[in-house]
Amino acid sequence: MIKESIQRYLSGQACPALRLRAVLFDMDGVLFDSMPYHATAWAEVMNRHGLHFTRQEAFLHEGRTGASTINIAYNRQYGHDAPPELIEQIYAEKSAAFARFPEPRRMPGAAELLKKVQADGLTPVLVTGSGQRSLLDRLNHQYPGVFAPERMVTAFDVRHGKPDPEPYLMGLRKAGVAANEAIVVENAPIGVQAGHAAGIFTIAVNTGPLDGQVLLDAGADLLFPSMQALCDAWDNGLRPLLCPSKNGSQPLPGTIL
Repeated sequence: MIKESIQRYLSGQACPALRLRAVLFDMDGVLFDSMPYHATAWAEVMNRHGLHFTRQEAFLHEGRTGASTINIAYNRQYGHDAPPELIEQIYAEKSAAFARFPEPRRMPGAAELLKKVQADGLTPVLVTGSGQRSLLDRLNHQYPGVFAPERMVTAFDVRHGKPDPEPYLMGLRKAGVAANEAIVVENAPIGVQAGHAAGIFTIAVNTGPLDGQVLLDAGADLLFPSMQALCDAWDNGLRPLLCPSKNGSQPLPGTIL
């Protein structure tokens, strides 16, 4: 299945091979088990302001910037974007609601996968639609020394958030690699769309309540049921394709180099 997925990607990109040098990670739902808190906070605050918004919808819009999420709900109800001052107020209230929850735990398998990525000489890059300082500040605490500040793309860095490819294209630039020299690890449909639109081999991990087919339909090249499953597969199937030089073997045509 993995080889076939790689071949389909290469055929679609008219590219002879992937030469892996970097792994681009989303944050919420990939590194932190934080999405249930985000979903509850968004639903609470949006409905407080008279904007119908469910927890399920929060998972569907996961990865968007806060302003984009608010404008989707506001446009649906009023036919135009929310005033900037209201966007600022709603997002501040949402951030405060999120901060009341316990500190999100690391997603099981994420720390182990990051260690493997670094051990294989690959550059980890953070690409998140979040602008919440509380989570960004926890990165170095829970994943010390992994994500250098110059290897992070957040809501503060982009003009167009996911599903636009801009965040992942910026991630490529910050890593100093081409699209065929990276992979994306995402858990949200619009994040998968962004990675796919940027021309990057995109791995989806279904850590939320959505049907996995939603992630495949969004353009995921591979789907795993959890970060732990992806971490396990790194040893049991992915590494020989991602890093074939580790065992001295020659890469097969159309595999990841």
